Amino acid sequence: MAEVYTEKNQRKVVLDTETTGKCDDGTPGDHRIIEIGCVEMIGRKITGKKLQLYINPDRPVDEEAYKVHKISDEFLATQPRFHEVFQEFYDFIAGSELIIHNAKFDVGFIDNEFRLNNNNIKVENICTVTDTLDIARKKYPGQRISLDALCSKLNVDASARTSHGALLDAEILAEVFLAMTGGQGEFEFNSSKSQTSGSSQHVSRVAVLGDRKIPVIFPSVDEEGDDFIYQMKLKKIEVPAFKGKLSQADCMVALRTNFFGDAKYMQYQEAKSDIIIEELDKRSKLYDVYKRVQQAQVSRRKK
Repeated sequence: MAEVYTEKNQRKVVLDTETTGKCDDGTPGDHRIIEIGCVEMIGRKITGKKLQLYINPDRPVDEEAYKVHKISDEFLATQPRFHEVFQEFYDFIAGSELIIHNAKFDVGFIDNEFRLNNNNIKVENICTVTDTLDIARKKYPGQRISLDALCSKLNVDASARTSHGALLDAEILAEVFLAMTGGQGEFEFNSSKSQTSGSSQHVSRVAVLGDRKIPVIFPSVDEEGDDFIYQMKLKKIEVPAFKGKLSQADCMVALRTNFFGDAKYMQYQEAKSDIIIEELDKRSKLYDVYKRVQQAQVSRRKK
């Protein structure tokens, strides 16, 4: 049975292309796509599923374009033509929300390939499109908003980007998109929930920290909550001010971070707060709770 995607777990595809060049106005003209890179996200989680296609354009790459992506005519001569990879590409993106930086450029080239391949479709017929360039313009008015500039601004590692590549740029853009919209911070999580059911589900993922890939099994919210209550009882800490205002999980995150002094847990929570707290507006409430706890702790020490 095909998976049903809701707003909460909507399928997104972060996409980038490389081309033989472009006209002065940014339109394809007689230029063609030579590489497509796609990175899948479900909701706000990078799944690890990717698509990379190199395409024979049946024309030479412009010298200026080659300087950017370093993809040679000799290499492309051995690759399939667009009509040979069309179905694979279509199946990967159809029905998704495309996340693209300067979408007008990439969508224009993709629509041109569809036209040349006699496919009576356009991107807008099969996908919705979100342009991260538009998001960046609104978020950082008057500032540089190239992909490199955003990586620098948002502390996204782009050290591997010695030259442009569609898949590499899509991977980087996925991190930039998440960071710009309140996302995953340094962590990338892959795989999915285990087959247990109910609110006691464990979450098994791969945490990517620098060059290390560390399998992690997180406790369920129920288990974390039980442990939190036990630890609070041991410390004889009462939190009556929070009752009826925030959930047990909210208080657990704020208080555990403060009282247990677990810096790694704080970093994890900041990066993946949506695992425990799924609604973004709760983050501001958590910050208020955290500040109150800090103040209470200072007052307690003074006594």
